Amino acid sequence: MAHDTTVQTAGHDEHHHESPVVFGFWVYLMTDCIIFGSLFAVFAVLHNQVNGGPSGRDLFEYKGLAEETALLLISSITYGFGMIAAHKNEVSKVIMWLGVTFLLGLGFVGLELNEFAHMIHEGNGPDRSAFLSSFFTLVSTHGLHVTCGLIWIVTLIVQLMGTTEIPERMMSKLTCLSLFWHFLDIVWICVFTYVYLASMI
Repeated sequence: MAHDTTVQTAGHDEHHHESPVVFGFWVYLMTDCIIFGSLFAVFAVLHNQVNGGPSGRDLFEYKGLAEETALLLISSITYGFGMIAAHKNEVSKVIMWLGVTFLLGLGFVGLELNEFAHMIHEGNGPDRSAFLSSFFTLVSTHGLHVTCGLIWIVTLIVQLMGTTEIPERMMSKLTCLSLFWHFLDIVWICVFTYVYLASMI
């Protein structure tokens, strides 16, 4: 009986230890919202300052944009499948879905880097105009966040390998990454709509 009480108490303490982790991560996401909000505001002010150079209508292509968007949105779905598997304590499926999410996210970053390289090669780098400076700053900040998410995914995959169940601490990590990954999707939708589409109209 004493042993059962100890186990219950430990579980209770662990639950209360992990809850602030997720709450603290929400606070972090709010600070990220401020950062992206500031970058969007800067872009709003500078998007017409092309300095005689190309505008978004001249630079952006629907095909590449559609591919990037599809990869990131699908990766959000696959991560959702991973969380479903995590709640069912199916470790192998969690690893599989994290791996698929990683590949999709990697494809997104690859397309974005290719876009940047192509623009810079044609002389349309961030130093070309205020419009391009604000564009590169905003989009690359999002891309950097995605890259950090990819590193996080690899770290969790390594930690999950060789385990047969998902403890509460690991579930908290997966939940925080889920919040982060879906947050990046929301930011990308704003980038897609306001930065790309609005500039091409």
